[in-house]
Amino acid sequence: MIFLNQTALWPLPHWLQIAVVLAWLGVVGGIAEGLRRWANADSEMTRKVVHIGAGHVIVLAWWLQTPPWMGIAAGMLFGAIALISYQLPVLPGINSVGRFSLGTFFYAVSIGVLTAIFWPPHLYAFAALGVLIMTWGDGLAAIVGQNLGRHGYKIGDIQKSWEGSLAMFFASVVVGWLVLGVSQGFSLLGLGQAVV
Repeated sequence: MIFLNQTALWPLPHWLQIAVVLAWLGVVGGIAEGLRRWANADSEMTRKVVHIGAGHVIVLAWWLQTPPWMGIAAGMLFGAIALISYQLPVLPGINSVGRFSLGTFFYAVSIGVLTAIFWPPHLYAFAALGVLIMTWGDGLAAIVGQNLGRHGYKIGDIQKSWEGSLAMFFASVVVGWLVLGVSQGFSLLGLGQAVV
């Protein structure tokens, strides 16, 4: 990885890796709560701030070279918290968007699953690719679709917009190209791989 500098400090002790990740999540949560309280941001916007901000934990994990058990445990823990929050107001800012969605649960679980699959063989970029495409693609698709979506379509009972779907596609291509570029070097071939 281009930005990983192997020094005598690497890898950091597990407690310090956990502290760095928790500090990042605290900053993301603080920003979302600040937007809710002082900027009167609606629940959907604060939810997307958390969604996009929390997804970058995978970049920290990659950079810090955390062991796989941390990502798996975090996915299970936050997945359980998401399920509990559907019954109790544990995460009111995330689950108060006026609709029932298991998205928060599956988002957390998928981070654990991607870590379990790609961390042990040291294929960190592929775990990061999956998580960051969910992070940016899904996050921007919702924001664009809800605010700019004029051309709707349905998949079963789910309403989508072409504008949101295009935001998902372009965000996925950009994220794919950046992650593959950082891990393998930037090239037109990498851009082609990101499109596919």
